[in-house]
Amino acid sequence: MKKILNHLFEHRNLTREEAKDVLLEIGKGTFNEHELSAFMTVYLMRSITLPELKGFRDALLELCVPVDMQGRKVMDIVGTGGDGKNTFNISTLSCFIVAGAGQPVAKHGNYGASSISGASNLMNHLGYQFKNDADALRNEVDQTNMCFLHAPLFHPALKIVAPIRKNLRVRTFFNMLGPMVNPSDPMYQLVGVYNLELARVYNYLLQDIADKFMVIHSLDGYDEISLTSDAKIISHLGEKMMSPMQMGNMQIDGKEIWGGDSVEEAAKIFVDILVGSGTPAQNAVVTANAAMALYITGNYTDYASAFAAADESLKSGKANMVLQKLMAIQ
Repeated sequence: MKKILNHLFEHRNLTREEAKDVLLEIGKGTFNEHELSAFMTVYLMRSITLPELKGFRDALLELCVPVDMQGRKVMDIVGTGGDGKNTFNISTLSCFIVAGAGQPVAKHGNYGASSISGASNLMNHLGYQFKNDADALRNEVDQTNMCFLHAPLFHPALKIVAPIRKNLRVRTFFNMLGPMVNPSDPMYQLVGVYNLELARVYNYLLQDIADKFMVIHSLDGYDEISLTSDAKIISHLGEKMMSPMQMGNMQIDGKEIWGGDSVEEAAKIFVDILVGSGTPAQNAVVTANAAMALYITGNYTDYASAFAAADESLKSGKANMVLQKLMAIQ
């Protein structure tokens, strides 16, 4: 690791193969926590390159426990995290709305490293039993249109670095990798990122790995459609800017999508929205994100029809029914 760190400290980059080799060694537990902390800190000081990101992804996928969905056309909706905004679990809620609208979802998530409540914190609190048994996960998709993939059960390297990420409490390149290494290899991906530079990197990467994808970035720094500002939308269809009014029929203030100060608070917000007790701002944000995800599939003539489907899923209780069914078969 000393040689690698010196290389990076001299402002040089890793090749794709070098990046892969480093992460393979991390996954094997070769390095101690101080070496790993130093390595992760490098990428807080400078941007990750596309070859480095591809190499890290190659390693995680080589080490991972894959989940063969056997032809099920699943979707993932995920933010990179690390935007420092502490919103409620918008991506996870959007997954339930999408599932309620009939689109199968294999949500990949982890415990929060730089936020109060990550997707895994929430799902665990709600009573979901983490598993990596492919038959059980496929059954959940068949029964409910939804399953959850807790990243450390599929990626040993993520499990090794988890305590360090939690202690650092800032975003690391592992935030960037999470959306790229869903072990179910989803057909559709909606990825939220916290800056435009990363949006470009994801665009190049997703062109190689996803049939249909979308990268979203709210220009005031959110890694999701926040409806607090215009958003950059990059997909397999091209690029465009959209306003809050175009996406959710309203513009809101950031404090209206605050995620609480504990996992318990985050879970209460989550359940309140699903059962129909969400505020207009909360409902609009999750519906907009779910609508954008549904639109990716090509099953809707335009964004407005996708938004209507997402709105119906939430307001009719279909999204909540997905949660109830999923928890009933744990």
